[in-house]
Amino acid sequence: MRSTAATGQRREPPGVDGFELRSCLARFATGVAVAAVDGPDGRHGLTVNSFTAVSLEPPLVLVALLKTARGHDYFLGRPFGVNVLGAEHETLARHFAGRPQLERAQWDGASPVPRLSDALAFLDCTPWAAYDGGDHTLVVGEVRRFDYRDGDALGYFCGRFVALPSPVLGFEFLF
Repeated sequence: MRSTAATGQRREPPGVDGFELRSCLARFATGVAVAAVDGPDGRHGLTVNSFTAVSLEPPLVLVALLKTARGHDYFLGRPFGVNVLGAEHETLARHFAGRPQLERAQWDGASPVPRLSDALAFLDCTPWAAYDGGDHTLVVGEVRRFDYRDGDALGYFCGRFVALPSPVLGFEFLF
């Protein structure tokens, strides 16, 4: 769907059914992460599966945030953390997707931005740019620090969480 500049109303391009497009896009398996930021009224985290590397020089990553998400505006112009979730973190993914769970997030208090204590990977980012992306904002951050551990990843495929098994040897051992 596109927004018309004059009216702000949403319309689907001819021949594109939004529900069918969503079903098509669901066939692309993704990882799952929690983007988190400290705002003026506390910590905010959002589950995202639209996360990607942009550049190695400079080190840039991109997170796509739904504009209507409760914590969206806190990510604009503030340092943030991206926490890649392990397969054991489905409950946390649901919690930060707006379905509160009994399990509470355990944060690393030594990190300058919100870092989940046992994230599979973590990236500490400073704001680089933000772009309009339809119903999302594309937030680009420059990576200041990062860390990772071995383990299975949490994935998302066809509307369901899935475990993505870690290979015995990663690509970094091939070179």
